[in-house]
Amino acid sequence: LAQAVAAERQAQARVAGLRSTGRLAAQAALSQADATLRAAQAELTRTQQLVGQGFVSESRLDDAQRAVAVAQAQQASARAQIQANEDAGTDVLQAQAQLALARAATAAAHARLAQMQVLAPADARVLVRQVEPGQIVQPGKALMTLALAGPTQLSAQVDERFLDQLQTGQKATVVADAFAGQRFAATVLSIAPSVDAQRGAIEVKFALGGDAPVFLREDMTLSVEVETARRDSALVLPLAALRSTSDGATAAAPDRVEVLVAVQGRAQLRRVRLGLRTLDAAEVLDGLAAGDAVLLGGTPRPDARVRTRVVAWQPGAGATQAAGPDAGAALTNAMGR
Repeated sequence: LAQAVAAERQAQARVAGLRSTGRLAAQAALSQADATLRAAQAELTRTQQLVGQGFVSESRLDDAQRAVAVAQAQQASARAQIQANEDAGTDVLQAQAQLALARAATAAAHARLAQMQVLAPADARVLVRQVEPGQIVQPGKALMTLALAGPTQLSAQVDERFLDQLQTGQKATVVADAFAGQRFAATVLSIAPSVDAQRGAIEVKFALGGDAPVFLREDMTLSVEVETARRDSALVLPLAALRSTSDGATAAAPDRVEVLVAVQGRAQLRRVRLGLRTLDAAEVLDGLAAGDAVLLGGTPRPDARVRTRVVAWQPGAGATQAAGPDAGAALTNAMGR
């Protein structure tokens, strides 16, 4: 950069010199050439007279004529130099071209110097640094992963089968796997216009209802419960009580599952039809009645004798982990995770 700046200053000085001292020197050279030409012409005139009178030889006349020709050439050269030093003259134009070239070199040097500084596009927090100071990197290599400052947004992949139930503005409840007891509110902000064909899911973004919790981190695993409908009263049971049907109906029709119910000391299999779901509960539309004793935990076989005890449970008090893979699938299908 310093070398390019020095070259630019040198080019500027040359242009300024041609427009000031260069023009003065050219004008002085022209005046001197004019005086030399006048003296040579006077000498030629005297020599011609002397030759005509026979006082000098013809060679002396040739020398005088040669001196006049040289003086005329010097005068023409001085005039040409004056024209070259004008703003439209060749010397000035060439100097200006060199100045433009030097300025371009300086700009290129500044650009290369700027590329040696890594600047964030906006206020952000560095999440991942993939290079060390002094390391040589190739163009296009990711150097850092940033979290831009601004409103926090949550992103979830939701099964496309639930797309008709989602709308922007719907209220949601979010819980982090690492902080299951600390739920916070969110709102559906946007729904992606396209579906991920490989996963059969659609991206849904959520805006927080207030300040972000202090424990919230980038790429943290969250479970999101969107309120797509509301019941003033409903018969519900924990998701942990759900079992896959013996004919695999859960995969084809997730609203049809089975539960074990304690009847006269024995486990009885009941097929139920589900309605609305949350992160830990499901609405029962058919197959159970209020007061039925639904079994949780263990793997008793149908018609096996069971000893039961009442377990206190309140929907929404906390996400209950599913007892089996199908219950986990029900939780995943209920809301993207």
